[in-house]
Amino acid sequence: MNASLVCDYYELTMAGGYFAAGMSEKTAYFDLFFRSVPDGGGYAVAAGLREAAEYAAGLRFSSEDIDYLHSLGAFNDDFLRYLLSFRFTGDIYAVPEGTPVFPGEPLLTVKAPIIEAQLLETYLLLTVNHQSLVATKASRIARAAAGRPVTDFGARRAHGESAAVLGARAAYIGGCAGTSCTEAARLFGLPHGGTMAHSWVMLFPGEYEAFTAYIAQYPDKPTLLVDTYNTLGSGVPNAIRAFTQSGVTEGAIRLDSGDLAALSKKARAALNLAGLERIRIVASGSLDEHAIRALIARGACIDAFGVGERLITSQSDPVFTGVYKLAAVETDGVITPAVKISDTPQKHTMPHYKRLYRLYSAESGKALADCLRLHSENPPALRGAATRELHGIVVKNGELTSPAPDARAVRDYCAEQLSTLPEGVKRLNNPAAYRVRPSRKLISAARKARRR
Repeated sequence: MNASLVCDYYELTMAGGYFAAGMSEKTAYFDLFFRSVPDGGGYAVAAGLREAAEYAAGLRFSSEDIDYLHSLGAFNDDFLRYLLSFRFTGDIYAVPEGTPVFPGEPLLTVKAPIIEAQLLETYLLLTVNHQSLVATKASRIARAAAGRPVTDFGARRAHGESAAVLGARAAYIGGCAGTSCTEAARLFGLPHGGTMAHSWVMLFPGEYEAFTAYIAQYPDKPTLLVDTYNTLGSGVPNAIRAFTQSGVTEGAIRLDSGDLAALSKKARAALNLAGLERIRIVASGSLDEHAIRALIARGACIDAFGVGERLITSQSDPVFTGVYKLAAVETDGVITPAVKISDTPQKHTMPHYKRLYRLYSAESGKALADCLRLHSENPPALRGAATRELHGIVVKNGELTSPAPDARAVRDYCAEQLSTLPEGVKRLNNPAAYRVRPSRKLISAARKARRR
């Protein structure tokens, strides 16, 4: 698939209109921000920003693209020739991937000639919306697991192959320990993991034979699925027998159905009685942050979780509310704010070319608040606080400014930044509000723009 035409048709018609009106070189500033945190959470995790930057830097239209557009009969030849030689020449500023972010904050800002900026809209949104959604859900699930590793099992329920692969990376950034998606593990260097399916067990004469054959093939910490027939009546006893007979003392059993809390307690007791204290118990089966938290509250003897459909699709709240809005226009070096007014107040935009800062307590290192300021303002200063600008330039004059970050480094950064947030902001339910404050000058500029 050619990603250059993964754009809404109106972006092309507007671009053609800008070209015909002689506006193709007018510099525009667009902000990509989101309106609400999924699942009523207190924060989101920014992801997909690197892929968005790579798309912008590499956007080209092929002769086949131009032939198709010509066949539509809507675009003049001069505009199509412009597209044939198109390349992105602008700048993109973005927060680092893995940054905890809040509604109304620009996750990225595009500064470019209007046609170039406009043509990026759909791809930037679909990329950042999807991956930020999955990373945010993964963060919630990992926090609910309270230090127990969570593996992404979601590939088979993802909405297409790219959603499976890129979703696995986003889930890892958000806090998952690894993925069952082999291609994601290969592409991004993610830890891989997996167990067996019920079909493996069903193809052998019995569970014991299935388990011993698997252990013989994969003796290094094998995981045995014990709920194909009767978890406690046959699955766990046969697993114990197979582990004992083979001499394997490190591995796991997986529970995939039933009352996971009760089954895990009885399985743990049976494993311990057999001297298999180092055999772990992994649970899977329609899990999310709420189910995991409930299991832990019941004292479940579960050491790790595999989470699939409810993670990769963010089933409980499957839409990340990112939008891409014009914030300012530059003419002869003068930046003029552009604002959207709506009958729905929540859809008002904060105009102007802005900078985003985070304030940290100099004593505790905890995040205190975020500040939005005009690009021309000095950084905010607060006694007893350290100031950090969150935006960095990722594309300059159409070129990427740095190599792609390592997924593990992004995950570590995300964990470190989450540790700086107040605990109340990280609650799964009824989180405390985190302060995002526009400066007085920005508020004044917005009011003036809305009166125009």
